[in-house]
Amino acid sequence: MSFHIDEIRLRQVKMPLVHFFETSFGRTYERDMVLVEVVSDGLSGWGEVTAGENPFYNEEWTESAWMIIRDYVAPRVLGHSLETARDVAPRFKHIRGHKMACGGLEVAVWDLEARQKNIPLHQLIGGGARKEIPSGVSLGIQDTVDDVLRVIEKELAAGYQRIKMKIKPGRDVEDLREVRKRFPHIKLMADANSAYTLKDADRLQALDELYLMMIEQPLAHDEIIDHVELQAKLQTPICLDECIRSAHHAEQAIRMNACGIINIKLGRVGGFAEAIKVHDVCQQHNIPVWCGGMLESGIGRAHNIALASLPNFVLPGDVSASNRYWKRELLTQPIEATPQGTIVVPEGVGFGFDIDHAFLDSITVRQETIR
Repeated sequence: MSFHIDEIRLRQVKMPLVHFFETSFGRTYERDMVLVEVVSDGLSGWGEVTAGENPFYNEEWTESAWMIIRDYVAPRVLGHSLETARDVAPRFKHIRGHKMACGGLEVAVWDLEARQKNIPLHQLIGGGARKEIPSGVSLGIQDTVDDVLRVIEKELAAGYQRIKMKIKPGRDVEDLREVRKRFPHIKLMADANSAYTLKDADRLQALDELYLMMIEQPLAHDEIIDHVELQAKLQTPICLDECIRSAHHAEQAIRMNACGIINIKLGRVGGFAEAIKVHDVCQQHNIPVWCGGMLESGIGRAHNIALASLPNFVLPGDVSASNRYWKRELLTQPIEATPQGTIVVPEGVGFGFDIDHAFLDSITVRQETIR
């Protein structure tokens, strides 16, 4: 059964974080996000553009995503007959980069198709291998090591299964050493967000003594070859994030032994169709994957839950409870973690949660409908 997208509605919303979130790029105090609603025969599907407020994680940011969707992405979908949501991504093949903008619309169409078929989104993408997904937390760089220790103690008490610490030069080995001394048995990893170069190899080798699960994206976002050289010097597995924008990139990295683990983010690879391909490539090569986060609202978080229900997502991801980030969520029922540190995969239609439209309207700063 084919369907047409009748209109596409863009919303820009502002949501203040409960606590600032610091990476090697800087501090974030509020999220400025673009939401995408696709409409067909009166039925809506929803997506979220995961780009940040500035072009630091990659080349995209909130303002660029709005323009790219309005002027380039939406016209390639509106008025065309689609057999399934898989037909969407090929329509963007002439758009260089801007995968987060493309992905924000692409995932909305997957949500729409699931709602048309009256099934959960995880079922449509071939997920549901597990009814609960293991949940970890991502900790931004804190003001002091004591602050780090206090936050970790709180998150462990809440049941979270893995702690990820953001690091950068000057806030790396010593901080992690104190954490490992205080918490000798926890699942611990470090995320560098491309803050290092090969000149820092000795510094990164010092992390081997701390028995980390992985070091995520230590080198530049486009340096697969340098990661090959660095991985050969490390006992700790490298996890690639920013380097992997497609299944082909994953194949290259695996073939060259650039990493032992891959983080899959929906926005970074352009949506579900490519994320599933990356998952399958990794599974074929026995490379475990996990679902990374971009400080999403409940809409993006719900899509991540569906993705993380695929079978090769065997490591705890960044999907955690809404209240870690937001005083109030966009959903009528916030996403919650169980005491065991898991997130239940919803069985409702589409992405499985209801949107709080009154609250959504109250935080919307810009709207546009494309027909």
